[in-house]
Amino acid sequence: MARKGRASWVWGWVFCIFSAFPLRAQTFGDPLWKQALGGSVIGPPSVQGGSVVTVCDGGNLKAYTWTGRFLWNYYARGRLRPFVTRSREGTSYIGRTTGVLIAVSRTGRELWRAKLDGPLIGPVVQGWDGRIFAASEKKVSCYTAAGTLLWYKTLDQAIALPPLADKQGGLFLVLADAELLQMDGFGNTRSLPLPRVPAALVPLADPLRYRDGSGIGVSEITSPLLVLYQNGEIQGYGGDYPPFPLLPDVPVAAVSRDGQAAITLQHGQVLLLSLNEGEFLWTGESASRDRAALEEPEDIKEALMIYDERGIYMLSQGRAVSFTAEGQRKWFIRIIGASAIPNFSDEGLLYSGGNDWVLYAYRLEPQSRALQQSLYGSPPEGAYGLGTPSPGYALASIPLNEAGVRNSLGVITLALQEGRVGKREPEFTAYLMEVIGSVQANRRSSIVHPPVDFRQRSEAVRLLARLGSAESIPFLAAQFSREPEPLVQAVIAEAIGRIGVDPEGRALKAFSRGIYPPAHVTDEQTLIAIAGAVGALCRFSGPPLSQTGIPLLVALAGYEKPPLVRKQALQQILSLQ
Repeated sequence: MARKGRASWVWGWVFCIFSAFPLRAQTFGDPLWKQALGGSVIGPPSVQGGSVVTVCDGGNLKAYTWTGRFLWNYYARGRLRPFVTRSREGTSYIGRTTGVLIAVSRTGRELWRAKLDGPLIGPVVQGWDGRIFAASEKKVSCYTAAGTLLWYKTLDQAIALPPLADKQGGLFLVLADAELLQMDGFGNTRSLPLPRVPAALVPLADPLRYRDGSGIGVSEITSPLLVLYQNGEIQGYGGDYPPFPLLPDVPVAAVSRDGQAAITLQHGQVLLLSLNEGEFLWTGESASRDRAALEEPEDIKEALMIYDERGIYMLSQGRAVSFTAEGQRKWFIRIIGASAIPNFSDEGLLYSGGNDWVLYAYRLEPQSRALQQSLYGSPPEGAYGLGTPSPGYALASIPLNEAGVRNSLGVITLALQEGRVGKREPEFTAYLMEVIGSVQANRRSSIVHPPVDFRQRSEAVRLLARLGSAESIPFLAAQFSREPEPLVQAVIAEAIGRIGVDPEGRALKAFSRGIYPPAHVTDEQTLIAIAGAVGALCRFSGPPLSQTGIPLLVALAGYEKPPLVRKQALQQILSLQ
């Protein structure tokens, strides 16, 4: 009896020792680095521009460089949903469980917050010009990068699958009654009834035209899409597709590239499907199929897939695997004690958070992706056409006189106040640009009208800033250099700072031409506005713009500048520390 009690005591200590072991990966040994988080990671880390951001269960958002150096910690003052989406400029969009949407800058500062109808049901989806789409249970809301509500859609049914970008600047949704919705960037919606709620959606870059003319045919959905069902059926929409074979197991996740779709199945298989041929090119295993093996992981319930020029990556909470495009398995890693799905970076690092409240980084590939390295994310795949919109809309018939402009600006103001810009955004944008640019020439006809009053031009600039499209930055930057009225020029600078999104640095170049010799901007109010705009752009986008922006602020803080200009410039410099 004593021996039995001693054996139980020994095995109890063994259990405690092994249960206390930190997250570890088989085959690859020690991690490249690890950092204590003070909480468990609750969702896939977000990787971009040489950094990683993690959402923790205590309500914290933490950022590190790819070498493991701590960058910042943001506390949301409440628990978070397990999603983080990062914009090209590095803004992190997160959601509290109470339904509050929060935007956090690249440097860890809160930019804005908005109240949704309920908590996020999936990651925020990004548009092409900085706008975002946030979905709660029965509502989709579109915000500018600066937090202005552009439009919202209330749905009759609950959303059954997390929203997904459609590769045309909009998003796909599936409702509980199996209705497929496609919304464009302005809220225009197309729908298609599906036979049942699918297991996964795979947006495609280009529609296919099957060579023999057979297939399913073109649907009401304008962006090509594959729909995967739990029974293994694959259906294509938005193009003509060959008949697809049945999947041998329940699909969990999928991703497409170059006319192919990589699919992860529930029992761990990874398949590559040719969309042109309608056949599987190869099947690979994400782990050993020896079910008797003690270390065999459980079935996959959720997964993240990546397909780029390096190969295909399947990432789940318990394991990660990489294949070449030809189907050869490059590496496999079994992760013990992971608290969420990991993520894989352009630098070849796997980031995984453990139940021991530690973030681990494993070096799995020796080289970074063969891309131009940048602190920004990937450029947008397209544009909404808001940079040079056609004036052929309803407002184009209203004369550019004082009364006509006043009424039109009132219509746009009311739409912004109510969050009902929606499909009229191209029309509003075209009209505002027409008013702002009226000082140069009238673009509607050969008849030259007097320019719109400078006060109304200023109001038009402010409204264009509230619409908040990054596609309007080149227009505003050019107009800044052309505008003869200092007051309007100052308002343009303020508007650029309000929009906040200028990854190409066009606005900073326009400001530089106005400040550095041979400088032509001497108005004190305009120089103050430039300093404020430069500070706002740098706070929003962080180090990339700061390399150009801080020298501009230093120049504005020079002893030869007016006292109020120097004061504003110094305040902006201090705000960046």
